[in-house]
Amino acid sequence: MTTPAPIAALLGNRAFIRAAVTLLTLPYWSSGIRKLFDLDGALGEARNFGLEPAALIVMATILVQIGGSLLLVFGRMVWLGAGALGVFTAAATVVAHAFWTVSDPMERFHATNTFLEHAGLIGGLILATIIVETREALA
Repeated sequence: MTTPAPIAALLGNRAFIRAAVTLLTLPYWSSGIRKLFDLDGALGEARNFGLEPAALIVMATILVQIGGSLLLVFGRMVWLGAGALGVFTAAATVVAHAFWTVSDPMERFHATNTFLEHAGLIGGLILATIIVETREALA
């Protein structure tokens, strides 16, 4: 079954693609911007997870979250932006959402869901890279 023409046109529309990538990166750039404007809170969050030196961790996090998002949204070195966000997400998920260490069943349920949602984001970043790389190869 072929994709209906209006849907195919929408899926090929650059503005629609940019909007989709912007939505995919929303958790990252919004978090990076929040951290940038609340450095004390960001430092506290890093220290809460035992991440030191907290200032270096926070600056690297902001750079990856905002910089990686911008690379994806503007279609520049998408592999690098998606790769940085994917590695960051995997590391942060293991640190902050280690569901296997949670004993309370309800907390474990929520931590497991969050862990899996982050895994889904990594999959989305991989797909975004595949789409961009495939489009460039076909152009």
